[in-house]
Amino acid sequence: MGAGGGIVAEDVWVRDRRVGPNGAHRFARAWTPKALGSTGARGPAPIVLFHESLGCVALWKSFPEQLAMATGRRIIAFDRLGFGRSDPLHHRSGFDFIAREGLDTVPLLQEAFGFSRFVACGHSVGGGMAVETAARMRGACAALVTIAAQSFVEERTLKGVRAAEAVFRTPESLARLARHHGDKARFVVEFWTRTWLDPAFADWTLDAALAEVTCPLLAIHGVDDEYGSPAHARRIAGAHGELLLMAGAGHMLHRMREAELVAAIAAFLARLDV
Repeated sequence: MGAGGGIVAEDVWVRDRRVGPNGAHRFARAWTPKALGSTGARGPAPIVLFHESLGCVALWKSFPEQLAMATGRRIIAFDRLGFGRSDPLHHRSGFDFIAREGLDTVPLLQEAFGFSRFVACGHSVGGGMAVETAARMRGACAALVTIAAQSFVEERTLKGVRAAEAVFRTPESLARLARHHGDKARFVVEFWTRTWLDPAFADWTLDAALAEVTCPLLAIHGVDDEYGSPAHARRIAGAHGELLLMAGAGHMLHRMREAELVAAIAAFLARLDV
C-alpha cells in the first residue's frame, strides 16, 4: 500500500511457528521515508511501536507517518496476537505478557523487515512492553520512548479501567471497537480489564526491567492522564532518563497532542547517534 508525504507504507504478516500446531500470524506495517529506499536498510535505527491495551496498527492513526517524516526513520507497528488484523488468541495470556511481547515479536519483525538495531516506543501498556524489550534486548535496542506508560498498579489506573469496563458493556461501544478488532473485540476488552482488575496483578511493576535498561530513555506523560499519574513517568525516567510532562494532556497523546509528541520524540532522537 502507499502513503503520502514522501512515505511508502508496506503491510506484511509475519508467521510465528512457535504458536499452536500451525503457527500464528501477526500483522505489521512499515512506513519508510522514500529517501531511505525501499528497505530503509541504509537509514538510522527504525522505531518499533508497541500499541496500547485496546490498540492496533490502525488505531495509531496518522502518528506513524508523521513520526517517519519528522525523524527520517522507518516506523514499524504491529498488532499483538488477538488484536487488530493478527490471528486470534483463544485464551488470555499470563501476567508475564508485558515482559514477553518484545522477545516474541521483535525478532520476527527484524527478520521480516531486515533490521538489527531499533528504537522501542510504546503507548500505555505498550510502553511497559517497550521497557521490557529494552531491558531484554539491550544489544539491539538503541533507545527507548514511553508514552503514557504505566509502571506499577495505581488506584488512578484501576479507576480508569473500571470506568472503561462499564462503557464497553454497551453494544454501541463494543461495535466501535469491532471496527478495528472484528470478532476479537470482546476478547480485547476482557484481556485488558480482567488483567488490571485481578488482585493477583496488584504487585506488578516495571522496576526490575527498568534496572536493566542501559539505552537513552525518554518518558512522556500527560499531567491529566486518566489512566495514571505522572508518577509513572517519573519512575520510568528515574535519575538518568529524560522526562516530559505535558500540561493539560490526557492519555491519548498520539491523537490529541500528535504534533507536540512527534516533535518531542524527533528532538530526543536527533540528539542521539543511533
